[in-house]
This record gives sequence, C-alpha cells and structure tokens, in this order.
Amino acid sequence: MTAAVNNPPGLASRLVNGVLAIKPLANLAKHRARQMMIKRAEKMGVPWTQEVAQLQALDWTNELAKIENPQLSYPDYYLTSFHAYETGNMSWQAAFEVEPAAYAVHAKIWQGAEAQGDVKLRQNYHNILKNQIPNPPQDILDIGCSVGMSTFALQELYPQAKLTGLDLSPYFLAVAEYRSQQRHSNINWVHAPAETTGLPDASFDLVSIFLVCHELPQSPTKQIFAEARRLLRPDGHIGIMDMNPQSEAFVKMPPYILTLLKSTEPYLDEYFNLDIAQALVEAGFQTPTITTNSPRHRTVIAQVSG
Repeated sequence: MTAAVNNPPGLASRLVNGVLAIKPLANLAKHRARQMMIKRAEKMGVPWTQEVAQLQALDWTNELAKIENPQLSYPDYYLTSFHAYETGNMSWQAAFEVEPAAYAVHAKIWQGAEAQGDVKLRQNYHNILKNQIPNPPQDILDIGCSVGMSTFALQELYPQAKLTGLDLSPYFLAVAEYRSQQRHSNINWVHAPAETTGLPDASFDLVSIFLVCHELPQSPTKQIFAEARRLLRPDGHIGIMDMNPQSEAFVKMPPYILTLLKSTEPYLDEYFNLDIAQALVEAGFQTPTITTNSPRHRTVIAQVSG
C-alpha cells in the first residue's frame, strides 16, 4: 500500500535530478512549468492574470500585521524554491496565485473536468472523511492551510465545527484572512510551524493535512505527525490527502513531465519513498486506511492509538 522506505531513486529519477542540479536548466524547467499552468488556466476560463492583478492592487498592510508572527524562525527546508517561485511560499506572488494554480493543476485529473477537477478532488477527500469518521468533529485543525481553500471547504463540510487554519507563510495567511472577511467566516488563522504549533494538547478532534506532505522532507513530516498526535483528543483522527506514489499516473509518467514536476517540488523523491503508514504508527496512530480518491491521489486516515 505504501512506497518502500529509503528506496534509492531509479535511473530516470537520477537523470532528472542531474538536470535539475544545473541551475540554468532548472530555471528553464520552472519557467516552462509555470507558463504551462497559466496557459492551461486561462484556456479553461480561469482568469489567472485578472485575479492576480486585482489582489496586487489591494493594500495588504493590515492583514499581514494581524497574521504575522515576527518572532517566528523558519526552517531551512521552507526557504527554498517551491512551485517555480524563487522564494517559495514566502512571497505575495505565490500567495496571489494559489487559487488559479490549484484549478490549473487539478484540471487534468479527470478527463473533461477542467476547473471542476479541484472541486471534485476535495469532495472525494471529504466523502472518505465522512464515511470513515463516524462522529462529526467539533474542533478541526487544517495544517498547511495555505490561502484557506482547504479550510473553507472543511467549514462547509462541518459547519458546526470550530476551524483553525495553520500555515508557515504569512503571505498565504494574509490572503486567507482577506477571503475570510469576504465570506464572513470565523476561522482562527495561526502563523506557526506545523512541527511545533504551540497549540494546546488534546484540543482537536480532526487534524487535516491537504496536499502538504509532498512538499516536505521526511524528517519534518514525521515531526508533524507526532505533533498532530499531541494535538488530538483520545478518539481523534488525522486525515491526509496527497499524491499517490503507487498510482499508474506517476509510475508511467514520461521523464520530461517528471522533470517539470520535480523542478517545482524539491522534496518529491523523499515523499515518494516515505512509508506513510509506518510513519503514522510510529507517531502514535493506529494502522491507517489508505483509499484512492483520484487517479493520482490517496486519502490516508488514522485514529489515535491507545
């Protein structure tokens, strides 16, 4: 059900990594990947350029001041290039482009889905949560909440619950706060590392981690699982939705597409070689269920052990 631990990269992966180690080639791959996403979004009716321009025109001073923890120290792994942005998630441009990028990336999961691919992906995850977690959670933590897309979706799924969204990028959280004001949503946004949130013990019924683990090295992933265990109540659950390394889509992916993907996802090899079930058990969870929820994604759910 899970990838083998410490599996050395295959020949194709080593060749791709070699290409990406050459900075001009890596920069070209990032540029190509970004342009492909923008073109795809605009073609299917997502006004990427217009929406970003509207956000750029706003004054973000108050939102950033309200959200940002100026004393926070960022882990080195987070300060690298992500998603074709040189400063990764630590920029306004990255924050402004999260939503149209999500629609573009998920448009090709199902044939003909286009902009509804993102909605369907989230809905499938939520259907599995509802089927496998019998009692609706009252307190939910959304780890790696980004600009709040996953948090708002969870709020619609569990309208009675109190939601907390946590992220390491103050720029993402400022946009989340702005969207929250537009929606008149009462969500607690927390600027903190997921490994050491500073939140109270046993304060949540559900910790959700949506499309985050593939962006992390294995060590912080395991630390986050341990932190989630600390934050969950005795009957609590962790829900993880992310890429499925065993899916045919990734196993048979052409090398040039893999190159573009890896150029924007620096820790993909580590994620693909993580035994996620074993990591959760070691963090204090029962053996998880792993359910396919798209041709490229899986949902992993585990209950607190003991």
